[in-house]
Amino acid sequence: MKNKVSITVNGVERSAEVEPRMLLVHFLREELHLTGTHVGCDTTQCGACTVRMNEQAVKSCTVFAVQADGANVTTVEGLAGGDGLHPIQEAFREHHGLQCGFCTPGMMMAASQLLDRYPEPTLEQIKHQLDGNICRCTGYHNIIKAVQSAAEKIKARKQAQGAR
Repeated sequence: MKNKVSITVNGVERSAEVEPRMLLVHFLREELHLTGTHVGCDTTQCGACTVRMNEQAVKSCTVFAVQADGANVTTVEGLAGGDGLHPIQEAFREHHGLQCGFCTPGMMMAASQLLDRYPEPTLEQIKHQLDGNICRCTGYHNIIKAVQSAAEKIKARKQAQGAR
């Protein structure tokens, strides 16, 4: 028996018939072909599948698609607006906050929530908020630098918009 779900993903309402046991990560990747959300461990350990659901960072391997019915989901593909890369994406590129890139989408989505909560995060806040996302390549040093840079970029953009 399939269930119909309607989920707004990256600003676009999407509907599909899904098995009740289909995970949100598989819905995004297999039904919507949004492959930026990665399947890592399937046990909530790695964070590669992190998306924002109703503005809350969640590991999409722990959410059934039927639980997301009616929700607003943002994936790494939806992070950037029509005017180019999001400051988080720019900062990860500029500060080499990735190596193999597998954890990067989840790190960026966790950083997105982090910077909403803490616009000027301390080092401890960054470490704590990214604690649920594992990177096996970088040692986190450049990821932390990227998040700090993104915070500065976001602050500068807000100040520039306020001056207009």
